[in-house]
Amino acid sequence: MAADCEAWLNANPVEAEDLSDFFISGEEDNGGLVVHNKNINSEINSNWLSSTSNSIHEARLKAKDKRRLRKNSSRDSGRGDSLSDNGDVSRGISAAPTSPKSKLMDRKSRMKKGRGLPKKGGAGGKGVWGKTGEVYGPVVVDEKDPNYDEDQENCVYETVVPPLEERDFEKTVTPIVLEYFEHGDTNEVAELLSELNLGPMRSEVPSLAVSLALEAKASHRELTSRLLVDLCGTVLSHDDMESSFDKLLRDLPDLVLDTPGAPQLVGQFIARAVSDQILSKSYIDGYKGKVDCEYARAALDRAAVLLKMSLEGLRIDNHWGAGGGQRPVIQLVKEMNLLLKEYILSGDCKEAESCLRDLEVPHFHHEFVYEAIVMVLESKGEKTFKMVLKLLKLFSASSIITVDQMKRGYERVYMDIAEINIDVPRAYFILEQFVEKSFSLGIIGVKLRDQCPRWSRKRFVSEGDVGVVKFDWY
Repeated sequence: MAADCEAWLNANPVEAEDLSDFFISGEEDNGGLVVHNKNINSEINSNWLSSTSNSIHEARLKAKDKRRLRKNSSRDSGRGDSLSDNGDVSRGISAAPTSPKSKLMDRKSRMKKGRGLPKKGGAGGKGVWGKTGEVYGPVVVDEKDPNYDEDQENCVYETVVPPLEERDFEKTVTPIVLEYFEHGDTNEVAELLSELNLGPMRSEVPSLAVSLALEAKASHRELTSRLLVDLCGTVLSHDDMESSFDKLLRDLPDLVLDTPGAPQLVGQFIARAVSDQILSKSYIDGYKGKVDCEYARAALDRAAVLLKMSLEGLRIDNHWGAGGGQRPVIQLVKEMNLLLKEYILSGDCKEAESCLRDLEVPHFHHEFVYEAIVMVLESKGEKTFKMVLKLLKLFSASSIITVDQMKRGYERVYMDIAEINIDVPRAYFILEQFVEKSFSLGIIGVKLRDQCPRWSRKRFVSEGDVGVVKFDWY
């Protein structure tokens, strides 16, 4: 039995501090522990062998726990298991098992050194800009740095916008002008142009805006004149304006191909520019006797005539007219009446259509329908009756006047027919015939035709019913 214990001790050595309290007593020789066999042989008995086996078992458990704790990370030592002074294993908060993938992402040191804290205090690693809450001060340039350059000390860095080239000018500025025709905000156009480095193409802006306005409506020409006034002095200079109008006069032969009335319109722009003090008063006089192009002469003559008329009281600042809904209602009604009278005299449907489009009031076309039907009721003869039906048929088929506006115009006549009948005794009869013809031509529908009021007349029922009045529809 003693031989077995000695063999086991040789195979599984135990530290001296762990076994000193139990059965080993000896001397230290050269840093080692010498055990005297004679003491062991003399003290072996049945009781000693049993206590020795229990002590060896406890020593093995302690050594096993210590080896397991050494393998744990020092970072998790506070949360894992630990040995108390009496040798008991104290259980803390158990750490979650880690997978091999998480071990790859772990930043703890692989060497058995250090405390297992993050590298550089948490400021290291890819994509990390420093510790949380750290504020960097101004960087001090090291003059001993081999890359140090004295010329870079006083450098000022600015954003440089390259000048706009001629091939890109129209692609860039044309959308700005067309968008301005929709919103009418000159300040926005000035901001957009100031962000561009126009360079030598600065004088091309007015000529491009005017050439686009020639193909647009009268209200857009008025907006263009206002735009030139607001751009002059802020984005463009007076010299840029003069050179731009010089280019327009040179390009008139090409502009006439697309806009036959370009000479007269350019002359109006020149007169308006002189009136707004964009161009000098001597601008027109500078071309006297120096113009060979007939279109340029026509434009300058038109401008001279308008400026001469302005001295007699004509307001050039409003010769384009106000666009669309900006006009007073009374003025729109007068222009529609004048349009109808000219159509009755000339019979030109295309001219009437062009004039109605130029008014730019599609939301007010019900007034045109109302005035046309009232003119039929107040007229004498069938000429006006047939011509108005023809015109309304044309406008309805081409959708110049929408179904809603047409319906609203007829309903307004139905509402006012009682007052119209006071001045025109046969108004009910004429209106009924006009509505029937309109329905047969497809101008109105069945429902609107049935809403047409009819004149009522009073008659006695019979000779025996004296005093009893019966209302009948005419």
